[in-house]
Amino acid sequence: MFSLMIVDDHPVVCDALSLFLRQYDIDTVATCGTGKDALRQAESRTLDVVLLDVRLPDMDGLLVLEKLLESVNDLPIVMFSGHENPTYVARAAAMGAVDFLDKSASVAVVATTLVEAVQKRSGRNGSQLLRIQNLMQAPVEPEELPDGMPLTSREAQVLRHMGFGLSNREIANSLRISVETVKEHVQNVLRKLNASDRTAAAVRAVREGLV
Repeated sequence: MFSLMIVDDHPVVCDALSLFLRQYDIDTVATCGTGKDALRQAESRTLDVVLLDVRLPDMDGLLVLEKLLESVNDLPIVMFSGHENPTYVARAAAMGAVDFLDKSASVAVVATTLVEAVQKRSGRNGSQLLRIQNLMQAPVEPEELPDGMPLTSREAQVLRHMGFGLSNREIANSLRISVETVKEHVQNVLRKLNASDRTAAAVRAVREGLV
């Protein structure tokens, strides 16, 4: 039986999931309504997997994700949200989440996702997180870029991440490069595209189909 911590500020969600997931040999050993409580619980318990809401009353769920992985770096964490916003999914992928579930998912899908997260340390085949993660990691050859976008392959990758709304630190984490290197690539992208700021570059990335 897997040990699960659910982090969600709606007690009815925690209670219902805890009850139904037992049918799938998933034991909810902790439920938390705040990010701070989740961080405390993670320090004192042995966990196999975490189901973490993106929006919490005291902390951004993505910040909780980052801090949990700093504490237990191989802990599988599945993000949970009422909206599969591509930016949230991309940021979660960059920060190390193994999957991203919409709250409309059935209990069976939630259970399958949690089991695969524990067994494979990866998301479901065909999941939005896996699709976006693969897209962000995919190389972009300069000849594939539209006219008027004279970027190197790495600069195009960075631009794609910018199109998803990622910060320099999140881009660095996703591409396994330093933040300083990301900053250099961002400046090159802005200069080559004659973009006034990151937002203008991100809009260009979306318009040109990089995202």
